[in-house]
Amino acid sequence: MSAPTIYLDHAATTPLLPQAADAMARGFAIWANPSSPHRAGRAARAALEDARARIAAALDWPGEVILTAGASEALAIALGRATVDRRIVSAVEHDAVLRAAPDAAVLPMAGGEPDADALAAALAAPGRAVVAIQHTNSETGTMLLPLLRNATIDRVHAAGGLVLCDASQLGPLRHIPDGVDLAVISGHKIGGPIGIGALLVRDFAMLAPSGGQERGYRQGTENLPGALGLAAALETGADLWATTVEQRQDFKNRLWRSCDVIAPGTQCAHIFALASPRHAANALLIRLDAMGFAVSAGSACSSGSLKPSRVLAGFAIDAGVARRTIRVSLGWSTTPDELDAFADAWQQIHA
Repeated sequence: MSAPTIYLDHAATTPLLPQAADAMARGFAIWANPSSPHRAGRAARAALEDARARIAAALDWPGEVILTAGASEALAIALGRATVDRRIVSAVEHDAVLRAAPDAAVLPMAGGEPDADALAAALAAPGRAVVAIQHTNSETGTMLLPLLRNATIDRVHAAGGLVLCDASQLGPLRHIPDGVDLAVISGHKIGGPIGIGALLVRDFAMLAPSGGQERGYRQGTENLPGALGLAAALETGADLWATTVEQRQDFKNRLWRSCDVIAPGTQCAHIFALASPRHAANALLIRLDAMGFAVSAGSACSSGSLKPSRVLAGFAIDAGVARRTIRVSLGWSTTPDELDAFADAWQQIHA
């Protein structure tokens, strides 16, 4: 009998937290449409608004919360309907950002952050801009906006622009950087359900409405069970993580002995890009899968492509190194024993 799979691809999706599952079960019992005017509909609406308030409180968000079907839809709303003239994005944003803003000016990276001179030049062009800079990169774990928030956000605001933060990869963190105007979160990346996300908006005046539900900013029947599951997952936070920050850092340090841990800029403690000294990424994935480990070669939306990673190229990682790079990402259910098992297997492969 083969060993059970040790799942280390949490940046793609992570298991549903028990608290989120319980909250969803309560939501399914409130089956009426929250937009209906009758008593049952009003009860569903009250539960939905309670979930919305809890989501904002869990993130310490002072503005509005628009519930969406996920991060991709939230990004499309933010980039498509922001009350701006132009869009600017960093070169290492998720593909969903580039799909939502195909005409955006792209900021090159300088080390682990967007090039400051390029940002200044982009902001100097005519028209108001929204600038998309992610919270944490999904392929390397590089933390961008949390560390850049003062200089970058102040510079964008001084030019009259808006700051959009893709915070899909929060991990155990539960805080949106101060000063952000719009932010995006994804339920299934943090232990909530698939099919729910949110666009956080500091002021509704920053968006053009579309009509329909969600105060007129998103059409479609509200996903009450999903909203309750998302609120519960956010409230659980890092309390249920089976590993400590120190254990995750020790894991990274152990891997460093047999490979390069690609870390442009400052890295989080739950997403690691590992560059093998001699094995191609696709061969590594096959071998590790046979050994009982689920990992990836980048973000789930592009991991099946044979093309070199656009994100690693954006971070100026050599193409040869990029072809030998896999991603290991941890979640709330990852245990210290699982980290030890992967580290042992990795060293065995590279012995």
